[in-house]
Amino acid sequence: MKRKLTPFGAAARATLCCSALGLAVIASPAALEAQTATIVGYPSNFDAVNTTGGPVYGFEIEADGIQVSDITRIFGGAAPNCYIRYCTGAAVPFAGGVYIRWTSPWDPNTQQFTLNTPIPNGTLASGESCWTFGLGARYAAAGCEHFGISTLRNPTRVVYRWLVPDPNNPGQLAYFTSPGVAGAPPAPVPVPIPMPVMNMIPPARPAAPPAVEFVIQLPPPPPPPPALPPQWGDAKWVKVFQQDADNEVDVNDLLAGNAVVPIDPAQAETPWRLLQTNPKSPNSGILHNQRVLGNGKHGVVRRYEFYNFTGRYDPATHEALCGGVGDCSTPQLGELGDFIGAQMAAANIETPSITVTKVGSGTVTGANGKINCGATCTTQVVAGTPVTLIANTPGSEVFSGWSGACTNADATCSLTVNTALNVTATFTQVFTLSIGRGGNGSVTGAPNGAFGTSINCGSSCSAKFPSGTSVTLTATPPAGHVFANWSHGCSGSSPTCTLTITKDTTVQANFK
Repeated sequence: MKRKLTPFGAAARATLCCSALGLAVIASPAALEAQTATIVGYPSNFDAVNTTGGPVYGFEIEADGIQVSDITRIFGGAAPNCYIRYCTGAAVPFAGGVYIRWTSPWDPNTQQFTLNTPIPNGTLASGESCWTFGLGARYAAAGCEHFGISTLRNPTRVVYRWLVPDPNNPGQLAYFTSPGVAGAPPAPVPVPIPMPVMNMIPPARPAAPPAVEFVIQLPPPPPPPPALPPQWGDAKWVKVFQQDADNEVDVNDLLAGNAVVPIDPAQAETPWRLLQTNPKSPNSGILHNQRVLGNGKHGVVRRYEFYNFTGRYDPATHEALCGGVGDCSTPQLGELGDFIGAQMAAANIETPSITVTKVGSGTVTGANGKINCGATCTTQVVAGTPVTLIANTPGSEVFSGWSGACTNADATCSLTVNTALNVTATFTQVFTLSIGRGGNGSVTGAPNGAFGTSINCGSSCSAKFPSGTSVTLTATPPAGHVFANWSHGCSGSSPTCTLTITKDTTVQANFK
């Protein structure tokens, strides 16, 4: 059955939503300061198996509560280097969010769509492998696809749908729909692969680290005809794997073969859980996964596998009746059905902090006494904290300037810390240029040196210069004398000499 893809009104939407979830990366906290962290990216990738019973010609993600500008990556690749048959999806804004659609081209001559995802042929996909490189030559006939997006904000609601030709509008696609039960019209069928929503969970006490929670929620069942009592939704088995990532995770990292994707049984956070929506419980069909993170990690990845439940249902209410002890914690014989698909999701986080890197042997102090670099070059702060850093130079060096989050050449830098900031302070070693004279004459130099020194010899015959400084010397003989030549650090008989200071250097100007 089919439903036209447009318009996208409320009646055309089926809920496949998630609840709150979060993550934190923690270093050593300051005493009695609440730690904060910020999620800065939400990549997710997933395999979807075509369970419609016929070929499909595209796919849609409905992401509510975000804008096109919040989408940083759409999986697929550009022709001719496409990772999936539909190449990269297109983002289409609507009043409540964004549709991301992967669609087949339409051939007006043959009046046919030219690409489709076939009925599955039994090829097993691991959840992040149903694409050209993941399955190789098996991909074309496998009957599954891989999709994904990365966003700056977590959508408030996400729905996945397969797309099929609209019989009433050639060249247009529509949602795949169910035939509906007696008394109810056909309805779009959401693909039951929930996408997690992630939110930071603040610490319950000062100095404690925040936590991250991933929550997935099955879509509710369609409303029954008036004559029937409310029914439980179809039950689904889910298995959850988790691991931390040293760096921020890109949507293209969530693919088969990448070490960031957890697949080892030892990484199973939830070995098995049966999810089912109860019409009398608004909190049913939800799975929470939460724990406190640490060790300086910058991302957390979770991988979900979804399977149909093929056990017994209560004939009156459609409640799953699990075998064994009845706690639905492990599939019993005959209860684990076909693989539906898998979801890979990551939360990229930044902890408000300041990290100083030094070039040279000077020191940097500041951040209310928390930075003393040398010894202490990194500190966490509460988001929104103003910080001042001070560059302290030894007598053998000069301060050359800041880079990174600070860019000025002053000895102090002031900034407000809301994320993880990196600052580099560069100190340059100073060397002495000494001028000797043979005979009567004077020597001047440009530019002036460090610490108020200059070359004006007679009176000032040495100056200090940062390493790498280009200095031009000019020899001037008095009346009745001539400049003969340079020796030591300069050579030649021209009255000017230009040299680059890389060490303590002596130059002699000879007059006659």
